[in-house]
Amino acid sequence: MADAVKNVLFLCTGNSCRSIIAEALLNHLGRGRFRAYSAGSHPAGTVNPKTLQALARRDIPAPGARSKSWNEFAAPKAPKMDFIITVCDNAAGEACPAWPGRPASGHWGVADPGGLEGNPGEMAAFDDTVRTLEARIRAFLALPPAALSGAGAKRRLMEIGNIGDD
Repeated sequence: MADAVKNVLFLCTGNSCRSIIAEALLNHLGRGRFRAYSAGSHPAGTVNPKTLQALARRDIPAPGARSKSWNEFAAPKAPKMDFIITVCDNAAGEACPAWPGRPASGHWGVADPGGLEGNPGEMAAFDDTVRTLEARIRAFLALPPAALSGAGAKRRLMEIGNIGDD
């Protein structure tokens, strides 16, 4: 069923900045084609307020944004994921739960803007994170559905992870 909504889980360690941004962007830009979620291997328990500020400045809604464990999505009644995308290097290197249905996976590493707390460039780092992830998500959305299935899906996801790298 080509028109079915595809589920995407964005993972990072703390689930307070990058994965929350990616979730909000894909839910906003995906226009019903995709349903995005986010989680962390060691969730911070709260969303960084600057994450929500950076999204709000671009009019990207993040209703119900919350920091949560990836175990929530490995549970029996969790939504079946079609894609798993890590957005931090730590999460990419961790042993993930066994995801039902063997979703395609990719890595879109982005520096942690939350690591700059108190630094004069902190807000600019959040804005850069939003811009980088938005460019990658737009590239993801531009792919024809056939490109997101089969053996080539992982390769395409990995290629998208290089967009915006300098």
